[in-house]
Amino acid sequence: MLKDDDSARYDRVRGSQLGRWLSIFALALNFCVDTALAEVSQPDGYRMEFYDAEVPAALDGAGTITAVELKQLQDSAGAVVIDVIPEHRRPGVLPENQIWFPVDHKGVPGAIWLPDTGYGVLSDITEKYFKHHLSAATGGDKDRHVVFYCRTDCWMSWNAAKRALGYGYSNVHWFRNGIDDWFFEGYEFEVLTPAEGQRQARAAE
Repeated sequence: MLKDDDSARYDRVRGSQLGRWLSIFALALNFCVDTALAEVSQPDGYRMEFYDAEVPAALDGAGTITAVELKQLQDSAGAVVIDVIPEHRRPGVLPENQIWFPVDHKGVPGAIWLPDTGYGVLSDITEKYFKHHLSAATGGDKDRHVVFYCRTDCWMSWNAAKRALGYGYSNVHWFRNGIDDWFFEGYEFEVLTPAEGQRQARAAE
């Protein structure tokens, strides 16, 4: 049986060991959290593959905005909003006589849908399509506020916004969390149709 002094000493040792284990656990937990929240680095050029993946916190040269800020920009500055989510296409495995209906594309009201313009490489036809609609929507004013979006963790809007910066547009905004954030805020949506013109689903990379 432990004496009172031995018992107190035992409690102190046990408490010290428990404290060390708790400290180790806290350090490990912090490391895991820091790793999970580590910022994704921006590539030097465009994102070329795995477009549905975690995105950077920002885009150099552009503003990063939320759904609330986008709505404010639309209301106060008449911002041009560009949706770059790819278009749903008929699956190639379906028989020719099989009826197929594409899902309605729900987007930000007033947005211009330019499908397939967020890939890392665009064909000449698709880039011309992108440039044309961007110029027409802004009236050729490269100082006009322009917002690009797709979905949460989608690199296509990042690519499209960076491409617009390369064309000389000075007020480019990246709606980082895209249509998912818009729906989260409970805002109304509009069923969009692709802007007219020729484009290709994807250029050879």
